[in-house]
Amino acid sequence: MPSPYRAIFAAPGTKGFSTAGFIGRMPLSMVGVGILTMISELTGRYALAGALTATLALSAAVVGPQVSRLVDQYGQRRVLRPATLIALAAVAGLLLSAANGLPDWTLFVFSALAGCVPSVGSMIRARWTAIYRDRPRELHTAYSFESVVDEVCFIFGPILAIGLSTTWFPEAGPLIAALCLLVGVWWLTAQRATEPPPHPRDPAADRTSALTSPGLQVLMATFVATGAIFGSIDVVTLAFAEEQGHKSAASFILAIWAAGSCIAGIVFGLLHLKGKAERRWVLGVCAMAVSMIPLLLAGNLPFLAVALFVSGLAIAPTMITTMALIEAHVPRAKLTEGMTWISTGLAVGVALGSSVAGWVIDAAGAKTGYVVSISAGTAAAAVAFAGYRRLTRPAQGEEPADDGDGHSRTAATGDTGHTAESGSVA
Repeated sequence: MPSPYRAIFAAPGTKGFSTAGFIGRMPLSMVGVGILTMISELTGRYALAGALTATLALSAAVVGPQVSRLVDQYGQRRVLRPATLIALAAVAGLLLSAANGLPDWTLFVFSALAGCVPSVGSMIRARWTAIYRDRPRELHTAYSFESVVDEVCFIFGPILAIGLSTTWFPEAGPLIAALCLLVGVWWLTAQRATEPPPHPRDPAADRTSALTSPGLQVLMATFVATGAIFGSIDVVTLAFAEEQGHKSAASFILAIWAAGSCIAGIVFGLLHLKGKAERRWVLGVCAMAVSMIPLLLAGNLPFLAVALFVSGLAIAPTMITTMALIEAHVPRAKLTEGMTWISTGLAVGVALGSSVAGWVIDAAGAKTGYVVSISAGTAAAAVAFAGYRRLTRPAQGEEPADDGDGHSRTAATGDTGHTAESGSVA
Protein backbone atom coordinates (compact mmCIF):
# COMPACT_ATOMS: atom_id res chain seq x y z
CA MET A 1 0.00 0.00 0.00
CA PRO A 2 1.48 3.43 -0.92
CA SER A 3 2.66 5.46 2.08
CA PRO A 4 -0.19 8.06 2.08
CA TYR A 5 -2.67 5.24 2.52
CA ARG A 6 -0.53 3.50 5.12
CA ALA A 7 -0.29 6.76 7.09
CA ILE A 8 -4.03 7.19 7.59
CA PHE A 9 -4.20 3.84 9.41
CA ALA A 10 -1.81 5.06 12.09
CA ALA A 11 -4.78 6.28 14.11
CA PRO A 12 -6.11 3.67 16.57
CA GLY A 13 -9.20 1.79 15.50
CA THR A 14 -9.09 2.72 11.83
CA LYS A 15 -8.25 -0.78 10.61
CA GLY A 16 -11.11 -2.28 12.58
CA PHE A 17 -13.87 0.03 11.43
CA SER A 18 -12.59 -0.03 7.83
CA THR A 19 -12.76 -3.83 7.73
CA ALA A 20 -16.23 -3.87 9.26
CA GLY A 21 -17.30 -1.19 6.79
CA PHE A 22 -16.06 -3.25 3.87
CA ILE A 23 -18.17 -6.23 4.91
CA GLY A 24 -21.18 -4.05 5.67
CA ARG A 25 -20.97 -2.36 2.28
CA MET A 26 -20.93 -5.53 0.20
CA PRO A 27 -24.76 -5.51 0.06
CA LEU A 28 -24.54 -2.12 -1.68
CA SER A 29 -23.58 -3.88 -4.89
CA MET A 30 -25.14 -7.28 -4.17
CA VAL A 31 -28.77 -6.65 -3.24
CA GLY A 32 -29.93 -4.87 -6.39
CA VAL A 33 -28.10 -7.16 -8.81
CA GLY A 34 -29.09 -10.16 -6.68
CA ILE A 35 -32.78 -9.27 -6.90
CA LEU A 36 -32.47 -8.68 -10.64
CA THR A 37 -30.85 -12.07 -11.13
CA MET A 38 -33.22 -13.86 -8.77
CA ILE A 39 -36.37 -12.54 -10.43
CA SER A 40 -35.03 -13.06 -13.95
CA GLU A 41 -34.10 -16.64 -13.03
CA LEU A 42 -37.49 -17.37 -11.45
CA THR A 43 -39.77 -15.50 -13.86
CA GLY A 44 -37.76 -14.21 -16.83
CA ARG A 45 -39.45 -10.80 -16.38
CA TYR A 46 -36.87 -8.01 -16.55
CA ALA A 47 -39.51 -5.30 -16.18
CA LEU A 48 -40.62 -6.81 -12.85
CA ALA A 49 -37.00 -7.24 -11.75
CA GLY A 50 -36.22 -3.61 -12.57
CA ALA A 51 -39.36 -2.38 -10.83
CA LEU A 52 -38.49 -4.27 -7.64
CA THR A 53 -34.97 -2.87 -7.68
CA ALA A 54 -36.45 0.58 -8.20
CA THR A 55 -38.81 0.11 -5.27
CA LEU A 56 -35.93 -0.88 -3.01
CA ALA A 57 -33.87 2.11 -4.16
CA LEU A 58 -36.71 4.61 -3.74
CA SER A 59 -37.48 3.28 -0.29
CA ALA A 60 -33.83 3.63 0.68
CA ALA A 61 -33.92 7.16 -0.74
CA VAL A 62 -36.79 8.10 1.57
CA VAL A 63 -35.72 6.21 4.70
CA GLY A 64 -31.91 6.45 4.44
CA PRO A 65 -31.50 10.15 5.24
CA GLN A 66 -33.88 9.83 8.17
CA VAL A 67 -31.85 6.95 9.58
CA SER A 68 -28.65 8.99 9.18
CA ARG A 69 -30.30 12.01 10.75
CA LEU A 70 -31.10 9.90 13.79
CA VAL A 71 -27.49 8.64 13.78
CA ASP A 72 -26.21 12.22 13.94
CA GLN A 73 -28.53 12.86 16.87
CA TYR A 74 -28.29 9.62 18.86
CA GLY A 75 -25.15 7.82 17.66
CA GLN A 76 -24.43 4.95 15.29
CA ARG A 77 -24.93 2.00 17.64
CA ARG A 78 -28.35 3.03 18.97
CA VAL A 79 -29.78 3.55 15.47
CA LEU A 80 -28.00 1.16 13.10
CA ARG A 81 -28.76 -2.09 14.89
CA PRO A 82 -32.58 -1.72 14.98
CA ALA A 83 -32.62 -0.42 11.39
CA THR A 84 -30.56 -3.40 10.24
CA LEU A 85 -32.90 -5.90 11.90
CA ILE A 86 -35.90 -4.35 10.14
CA ALA A 87 -34.10 -4.53 6.78
CA LEU A 88 -33.09 -8.15 7.33
CA ALA A 89 -36.65 -9.16 8.18
CA ALA A 90 -37.87 -7.49 4.99
CA VAL A 91 -35.24 -9.23 2.83
CA ALA A 92 -36.23 -12.56 4.36
CA GLY A 93 -39.87 -11.87 3.48
CA LEU A 94 -38.89 -10.95 -0.08
CA LEU A 95 -36.93 -14.16 -0.59
CA LEU A 96 -39.71 -16.34 0.82
CA SER A 97 -42.32 -14.61 -1.32
CA ALA A 98 -40.25 -15.03 -4.48
CA ALA A 99 -39.40 -18.67 -3.75
CA ASN A 100 -43.02 -19.60 -3.12
CA GLY A 101 -44.48 -17.70 -6.08
CA LEU A 102 -46.60 -15.32 -4.00
CA PRO A 103 -48.40 -12.43 -5.74
CA ASP A 104 -46.25 -9.61 -7.12
CA TRP A 105 -47.60 -7.10 -4.60
CA THR A 106 -45.95 -9.00 -1.75
CA LEU A 107 -42.58 -8.61 -3.48
CA PHE A 108 -43.10 -4.86 -3.70
CA VAL A 109 -44.13 -4.58 -0.04
CA PHE A 110 -41.04 -6.36 1.22
CA SER A 111 -38.78 -4.46 -1.22
CA ALA A 112 -40.12 -1.21 0.21
CA LEU A 113 -39.55 -2.34 3.81
CA ALA A 114 -35.99 -3.37 2.94
CA GLY A 115 -35.21 0.32 2.37
CA CYS A 116 -34.20 0.54 6.04
CA VAL A 117 -30.73 -0.71 5.02
CA PRO A 118 -28.37 1.87 6.57
CA SER A 119 -25.79 3.77 4.55
CA VAL A 120 -22.70 2.05 5.96
CA GLY A 121 -20.36 4.01 3.69
CA SER A 122 -21.59 7.29 5.18
CA MET A 123 -20.99 5.94 8.69
CA ILE A 124 -17.39 5.03 7.84
CA ARG A 125 -16.69 8.39 6.18
CA ALA A 126 -18.11 10.15 9.24
CA ARG A 127 -15.57 8.28 11.40
CA TRP A 128 -12.70 9.31 9.13
CA THR A 129 -13.92 12.91 9.23
CA ALA A 130 -14.03 12.91 13.03
CA ILE A 131 -10.41 11.71 13.12
CA TYR A 132 -8.87 13.88 10.36
CA ARG A 133 -11.15 16.93 10.23
CA ASP A 134 -8.23 19.31 10.83
CA ARG A 135 -5.77 17.43 8.58
CA PRO A 136 -7.13 17.94 5.05
CA ARG A 137 -4.49 15.93 3.20
CA GLU A 138 -5.10 12.86 5.32
CA LEU A 139 -8.85 13.37 4.96
CA HIS A 140 -8.50 13.51 1.18
CA THR A 141 -6.55 10.26 1.25
CA ALA A 142 -9.15 8.67 3.56
CA TYR A 143 -11.98 9.68 1.22
CA SER A 144 -9.98 8.27 -1.69
CA PHE A 145 -9.47 5.01 0.17
CA GLU A 146 -13.20 4.75 0.89
CA SER A 147 -14.03 5.28 -2.78
CA VAL A 148 -11.60 2.50 -3.65
CA VAL A 149 -13.33 0.25 -1.09
CA ASP A 150 -16.68 1.10 -2.71
CA GLU A 151 -15.33 0.04 -6.07
CA VAL A 152 -13.81 -3.15 -4.68
CA CYS A 153 -17.30 -3.95 -3.37
CA PHE A 154 -18.67 -3.31 -6.84
CA ILE A 155 -16.01 -5.57 -8.32
CA PHE A 156 -16.75 -8.56 -6.12
CA GLY A 157 -20.38 -7.89 -5.19
CA PRO A 158 -21.95 -8.52 -8.62
CA ILE A 159 -19.69 -11.54 -9.16
CA LEU A 160 -20.92 -13.04 -5.88
CA ALA A 161 -24.57 -12.11 -6.32
CA ILE A 162 -24.94 -13.19 -9.95
CA GLY A 163 -22.69 -16.21 -9.51
CA LEU A 164 -24.52 -17.46 -6.43
CA SER A 165 -27.96 -16.92 -7.92
CA THR A 166 -27.15 -18.56 -11.26
CA THR A 167 -25.07 -21.51 -10.04
CA TRP A 168 -26.44 -22.29 -6.56
CA PHE A 169 -30.09 -21.23 -6.19
CA PRO A 170 -31.89 -18.00 -7.27
CA GLU A 171 -32.25 -16.54 -3.78
CA ALA A 172 -28.60 -17.12 -2.82
CA GLY A 173 -27.29 -13.70 -3.90
CA PRO A 174 -29.65 -11.56 -1.78
CA LEU A 175 -29.33 -14.03 1.12
CA ILE A 176 -25.54 -13.73 1.34
CA ALA A 177 -25.85 -9.95 0.99
CA ALA A 178 -28.15 -9.86 4.02
CA LEU A 179 -25.66 -11.89 6.06
CA CYS A 180 -22.85 -9.49 5.12
CA LEU A 181 -24.96 -6.55 6.28
CA LEU A 182 -25.65 -8.22 9.63
CA VAL A 183 -21.99 -9.05 10.31
CA GLY A 184 -20.66 -5.70 9.11
CA VAL A 185 -23.08 -3.51 11.06
CA TRP A 186 -22.77 -5.48 14.30
CA TRP A 187 -18.96 -5.41 14.11
CA LEU A 188 -18.89 -1.71 13.25
CA THR A 189 -21.23 -0.65 16.02
CA ALA A 190 -19.27 -2.71 18.56
CA GLN A 191 -16.31 -0.35 18.01
CA ARG A 192 -17.32 2.53 20.27
CA ALA A 193 -13.94 4.29 20.52
CA THR A 194 -14.05 5.63 16.95
CA GLU A 195 -17.78 6.33 16.84
CA PRO A 196 -18.42 10.05 16.23
CA PRO A 197 -20.14 11.69 19.20
CA PRO A 198 -23.85 12.36 18.73
CA HIS A 199 -25.09 15.93 18.33
CA PRO A 200 -28.34 16.33 20.28
CA ARG A 201 -30.47 19.05 18.72
CA ASP A 202 -33.03 21.45 20.03
CA PRO A 203 -36.51 21.19 18.46
CA ALA A 204 -35.98 24.18 16.16
CA ALA A 205 -32.66 22.89 14.77
CA ASP A 206 -34.03 19.37 14.42
CA ARG A 207 -36.58 20.61 11.89
CA THR A 208 -33.84 21.83 9.60
CA SER A 209 -32.42 19.32 7.15
CA ALA A 210 -28.90 19.30 5.76
CA LEU A 211 -30.57 19.49 2.36
CA THR A 212 -31.24 23.19 2.92
CA SER A 213 -27.63 23.75 1.81
CA PRO A 214 -27.67 25.03 -1.82
CA GLY A 215 -24.43 23.22 -2.56
CA LEU A 216 -25.77 19.90 -1.29
CA GLN A 217 -28.90 20.38 -3.41
CA VAL A 218 -26.75 20.63 -6.54
CA LEU A 219 -24.69 17.59 -5.63
CA MET A 220 -27.75 15.49 -4.88
CA ALA A 221 -29.61 16.51 -8.05
CA THR A 222 -26.57 15.65 -10.16
CA PHE A 223 -26.24 12.28 -8.50
CA VAL A 224 -29.85 11.40 -9.25
CA ALA A 225 -28.82 11.40 -12.90
CA THR A 226 -25.55 9.64 -12.03
CA GLY A 227 -27.49 6.93 -10.24
CA ALA A 228 -29.57 6.45 -13.36
CA ILE A 229 -26.32 5.68 -15.19
CA PHE A 230 -25.42 3.01 -12.64
CA GLY A 231 -28.90 1.47 -12.46
CA SER A 232 -29.36 1.27 -16.22
CA ILE A 233 -25.91 -0.19 -16.86
CA ASP A 234 -26.48 -2.98 -14.32
CA VAL A 235 -29.77 -4.04 -15.91
CA VAL A 236 -28.72 -3.59 -19.52
CA THR A 237 -25.40 -5.40 -19.10
CA LEU A 238 -27.13 -8.39 -17.51
CA ALA A 239 -29.66 -8.54 -20.36
CA PHE A 240 -27.01 -7.96 -23.05
CA ALA A 241 -24.88 -10.80 -21.69
CA GLU A 242 -27.92 -13.08 -21.74
CA GLU A 243 -28.63 -12.13 -25.38
CA GLN A 244 -25.02 -13.04 -26.18
CA GLY A 245 -25.54 -16.43 -24.55
CA HIS A 246 -23.28 -15.79 -21.55
CA LYS A 247 -25.48 -14.41 -18.77
CA SER A 248 -23.03 -15.30 -15.99
CA ALA A 249 -20.36 -13.18 -17.74
CA ALA A 250 -22.30 -10.05 -16.75
CA SER A 251 -20.78 -10.20 -13.27
CA PHE A 252 -17.23 -10.13 -14.66
CA ILE A 253 -18.03 -7.30 -17.07
CA LEU A 254 -19.51 -5.20 -14.27
CA ALA A 255 -16.42 -6.04 -12.20
CA ILE A 256 -14.20 -4.68 -14.99
CA TRP A 257 -16.24 -1.48 -14.94
CA ALA A 258 -15.67 -1.16 -11.19
CA ALA A 259 -11.98 -2.02 -11.62
CA GLY A 260 -11.51 1.03 -13.85
CA SER A 261 -12.97 3.22 -11.12
CA CYS A 262 -10.90 1.47 -8.45
CA ILE A 263 -7.62 2.10 -10.29
CA ALA A 264 -8.53 5.74 -10.89
CA GLY A 265 -9.41 6.17 -7.22
CA ILE A 266 -6.09 4.76 -6.03
CA VAL A 267 -4.13 7.10 -8.29
CA PHE A 268 -6.31 10.10 -7.44
CA GLY A 269 -5.72 9.57 -3.74
CA LEU A 270 -1.95 9.92 -4.29
CA LEU A 271 -2.22 13.21 -6.18
CA HIS A 272 -2.02 16.70 -4.72
CA LEU A 273 -3.69 18.74 -7.43
CA LYS A 274 -4.12 22.50 -7.42
CA GLY A 275 -7.18 24.42 -8.45
CA LYS A 276 -10.81 24.53 -7.43
CA ALA A 277 -12.47 21.27 -6.45
CA GLU A 278 -15.78 22.54 -7.83
CA ARG A 279 -14.32 22.86 -11.32
CA ARG A 280 -12.69 19.44 -11.06
CA TRP A 281 -16.03 17.98 -9.99
CA VAL A 282 -17.86 19.38 -13.02
CA LEU A 283 -15.16 18.01 -15.33
CA GLY A 284 -15.53 14.59 -13.70
CA VAL A 285 -19.29 14.57 -14.24
CA CYS A 286 -18.81 15.57 -17.89
CA ALA A 287 -16.24 12.81 -18.36
CA MET A 288 -18.73 10.26 -17.05
CA ALA A 289 -21.32 11.55 -19.52
CA VAL A 290 -19.03 11.37 -22.53
CA SER A 291 -17.84 7.87 -21.60
CA MET A 292 -21.37 6.51 -22.03
CA ILE A 293 -21.38 7.05 -25.80
CA PRO A 294 -19.22 4.00 -26.78
CA LEU A 295 -21.59 1.64 -24.95
CA LEU A 296 -24.18 2.01 -27.69
CA LEU A 297 -21.58 0.80 -30.20
CA ALA A 298 -20.87 -2.44 -28.35
CA GLY A 299 -21.52 -5.45 -30.53
CA ASN A 300 -19.96 -8.11 -28.34
CA LEU A 301 -18.93 -8.69 -24.74
CA PRO A 302 -15.17 -7.97 -25.11
CA PHE A 303 -15.87 -4.55 -26.67
CA LEU A 304 -18.41 -3.82 -23.93
CA ALA A 305 -15.88 -4.75 -21.24
CA VAL A 306 -13.29 -2.33 -22.64
CA ALA A 307 -15.84 0.47 -23.00
CA LEU A 308 -17.03 0.02 -19.42
CA PHE A 309 -13.47 -0.06 -18.07
CA VAL A 310 -12.75 3.31 -19.70
CA SER A 311 -16.00 4.79 -18.45
CA GLY A 312 -15.17 3.63 -14.93
CA LEU A 313 -12.04 5.79 -14.80
CA ALA A 314 -14.14 8.91 -14.18
CA ILE A 315 -16.27 7.52 -11.35
CA ALA A 316 -14.05 7.34 -8.24
CA PRO A 317 -12.33 10.75 -8.70
CA THR A 318 -15.75 12.36 -9.07
CA MET A 319 -17.07 10.58 -5.97
CA ILE A 320 -14.01 11.54 -3.91
CA THR A 321 -14.41 15.19 -4.83
CA THR A 322 -18.13 15.00 -4.09
CA MET A 323 -17.56 13.79 -0.53
CA ALA A 324 -15.08 16.58 0.10
CA LEU A 325 -17.55 19.15 -1.20
CA ILE A 326 -20.20 17.78 1.16
CA GLU A 327 -17.81 18.19 4.08
CA ALA A 328 -17.37 21.81 3.01
CA HIS A 329 -21.06 22.65 2.55
CA VAL A 330 -22.76 20.79 5.42
CA PRO A 331 -22.56 21.70 9.13
CA ARG A 332 -20.63 19.29 11.32
CA ALA A 333 -23.70 18.19 13.29
CA LYS A 334 -25.40 17.05 10.06
CA LEU A 335 -22.46 15.50 8.22
CA THR A 336 -23.71 11.90 8.20
CA GLU A 337 -27.11 13.06 6.97
CA GLY A 338 -25.45 15.16 4.27
CA MET A 339 -23.39 12.23 3.00
CA THR A 340 -26.47 10.03 3.01
CA TRP A 341 -28.36 12.51 0.83
CA ILE A 342 -25.82 11.75 -1.90
CA SER A 343 -26.57 8.06 -1.49
CA THR A 344 -30.24 9.01 -1.65
CA GLY A 345 -29.73 10.82 -4.93
CA LEU A 346 -27.92 7.79 -6.30
CA ALA A 347 -30.70 5.51 -5.05
CA VAL A 348 -33.41 7.56 -6.74
CA GLY A 349 -31.36 7.54 -9.93
CA VAL A 350 -30.77 3.80 -9.73
CA ALA A 351 -34.52 3.34 -9.34
CA LEU A 352 -35.30 5.45 -12.39
CA GLY A 353 -32.47 4.02 -14.48
CA SER A 354 -33.18 0.37 -13.71
CA SER A 355 -36.93 0.75 -14.26
CA VAL A 356 -36.67 2.62 -17.54
CA ALA A 357 -33.92 0.31 -18.76
CA GLY A 358 -36.05 -2.75 -17.93
CA TRP A 359 -38.94 -1.38 -19.98
CA VAL A 360 -36.67 -0.48 -22.89
CA ILE A 361 -35.08 -3.95 -22.87
CA ASP A 362 -38.44 -5.70 -22.92
CA ALA A 363 -39.65 -3.43 -25.75
CA ALA A 364 -36.58 -2.98 -27.97
CA GLY A 365 -33.80 -5.33 -26.85
CA ALA A 366 -30.80 -5.11 -24.55
CA LYS A 367 -28.43 -2.99 -26.61
CA THR A 368 -31.00 -0.22 -27.00
CA GLY A 369 -31.09 0.02 -23.22
CA TYR A 370 -27.77 1.86 -23.25
CA VAL A 371 -29.66 4.86 -24.64
CA VAL A 372 -30.93 5.26 -21.07
CA SER A 373 -27.34 5.43 -19.80
CA ILE A 374 -26.36 8.04 -22.37
CA SER A 375 -29.42 10.14 -21.59
CA ALA A 376 -28.69 9.97 -17.86
CA GLY A 377 -25.09 11.07 -18.41
CA THR A 378 -26.23 14.05 -20.47
CA ALA A 379 -28.68 15.05 -17.73
CA ALA A 380 -25.96 14.80 -15.05
CA ALA A 381 -23.64 17.11 -16.99
CA ALA A 382 -26.44 19.60 -17.61
CA VAL A 383 -27.37 19.79 -13.92
CA ALA A 384 -23.71 20.12 -12.89
CA PHE A 385 -23.19 23.06 -15.22
CA ALA A 386 -26.44 24.72 -14.15
CA GLY A 387 -25.60 24.43 -10.45
CA TYR A 388 -21.91 25.32 -10.60
CA ARG A 389 -22.38 28.83 -9.18
CA ARG A 390 -24.17 27.45 -6.12
CA LEU A 391 -21.18 25.25 -5.35
CA THR A 392 -18.80 28.18 -5.46
CA ARG A 393 -20.74 30.12 -2.82
CA PRO A 394 -19.29 30.15 0.71
CA ALA A 395 -20.42 27.24 2.88
CA GLN A 396 -23.01 28.12 5.48
CA GLY A 397 -24.12 26.70 8.76
CA GLU A 398 -20.99 26.97 10.96
CA GLU A 399 -18.97 29.80 12.40
CA PRO A 400 -15.39 30.30 11.22
CA ALA A 401 -12.72 28.70 13.37
CA ASP A 402 -9.16 29.82 13.91
CA ASP A 403 -6.51 27.42 12.65
CA GLY A 404 -3.92 28.51 15.13
CA ASP A 405 -1.90 30.53 12.61
CA GLY A 406 -4.10 33.58 12.54
CA HIS A 407 -6.09 32.40 9.54
CA SER A 408 -9.83 31.98 9.59
CA ARG A 409 -11.29 28.84 8.18
CA THR A 410 -14.72 27.26 8.29
CA ALA A 411 -15.02 24.33 10.63
CA ALA A 412 -16.63 22.38 7.84
CA THR A 413 -13.70 22.63 5.47
CA GLY A 414 -10.51 22.40 7.45
CA ASP A 415 -8.94 24.73 4.88
CA THR A 416 -8.18 28.39 4.36
CA GLY A 417 -10.28 29.87 1.62
CA HIS A 418 -11.07 26.69 -0.30
CA THR A 419 -13.21 23.62 0.05
CA ALA A 420 -11.78 20.70 1.97
CA GLU A 421 -10.87 18.76 -1.13
CA SER A 422 -9.15 21.59 -2.95
CA GLY A 423 -7.25 22.50 0.18
CA SER A 424 -6.17 18.95 0.71
CA VAL A 425 -4.49 18.77 -2.66
CA ALA A 426 -3.07 22.24 -2.96
